[in-house]
Amino acid sequence: MKPDWDKLMKEYEGSSTALVADVDCTAAGQSLCGKVGVQGYPTIKYGDPSALEDYKGGRDFASLQKFAKDNLVPMCSPTNIDLCDDAKKKQIEELMAESGDSLASKIKEKEEELVQVEKEFKEKVEKLQAQYQEYSTEKETKLAAVKDSGLGLMKAVKAAKAKKGGEEL
Repeated sequence: MKPDWDKLMKEYEGSSTALVADVDCTAAGQSLCGKVGVQGYPTIKYGDPSALEDYKGGRDFASLQKFAKDNLVPMCSPTNIDLCDDAKKKQIEELMAESGDSLASKIKEKEEELVQVEKEFKEKVEKLQAQYQEYSTEKETKLAAVKDSGLGLMKAVKAAKAKKGGEEL
């Protein structure tokens, strides 16, 4: 992916409306990566710098280039309100009218909702993993019981009979 990403960075070099860059999250960029929620590598983020979203598309140059062309454009935001539809403009205006403390409280509440969603997902995955382990153990036990019930011996007898010509296959 790195060569394709470097090619895309070169294509957008000097753009006044889009930034395609990379950050080394293991070195000097570690604090930035933590701030924007990078949890694994490589991670691609896009959107408003204050509210970046995860890219989930293809990692080849054609996919990256198409996504960049379609999405790395000025977007509706508080700094580009003229690009917003009426409903989004109204929402932005309402949020802009709130106090900093009120907005911080709402942000905290939504972030806690995100944490809860992740927690519920993790719990469900853990249950699935436990259930999978249970089913896997059950399967292995049943397979062993079938084999121990004489399957191998039956196959050996059949093969021996065929070898002696005692049974037509």
